[in-house]
Amino acid sequence: MTAPGPAAPPPHPVPSGAPPVSGPPAEPGVPAPPAGPGVAPPFAAPPTEGGRARLWLGLGVGALAVLLCCGGGGAAIVGLAVSNLQAVQEQGRAVTDNYYRALVRKDWSKAYDQLCDDAHRRESRSEFEQRAATEPQISGYRVGQVDAQTLTVPVDVTLAGGKREAQTVTLATDQQTGAVEVCGVS
Repeated sequence: MTAPGPAAPPPHPVPSGAPPVSGPPAEPGVPAPPAGPGVAPPFAAPPTEGGRARLWLGLGVGALAVLLCCGGGGAAIVGLAVSNLQAVQEQGRAVTDNYYRALVRKDWSKAYDQLCDDAHRRESRSEFEQRAATEPQISGYRVGQVDAQTLTVPVDVTLAGGKREAQTVTLATDQQTGAVEVCGVS
């Protein structure tokens, strides 16, 4: 026969001052239930409420982030294109104005400086100055709007005798500097 008493020590130490745990004795290999209220479980239970709402909220926020990134990039490209177009128009009007202002003042050298590299290859500075001095002199002009697709500018010209004519300036962009230059007048 065996002596009365516990067969094995309790599975969890009982803190001093805590009431003893009552219930059937634990079987070997089966963990005992937790000690009672206030004791932390061995793992946290996954949340069960609002799981789908959080999923859809997360997907919505992710989609918004992708839209902002892609949309922002698209807006930047459009803004850059518009800015570039405005710059070409402003530079085209300015270089055309500088060219005709030099012709009115008979500053052939300054007018030649407004020409593109192709025009410089076709005609030297001295040849340009000779030709410009012998052509009908320009007494006034009015520069129109730059056509950004064809890079042309209409100019209403008033000649020294009072005769008026419409001229079209062809522009080109310098490959090295990016500046807009006069490349021909027709």
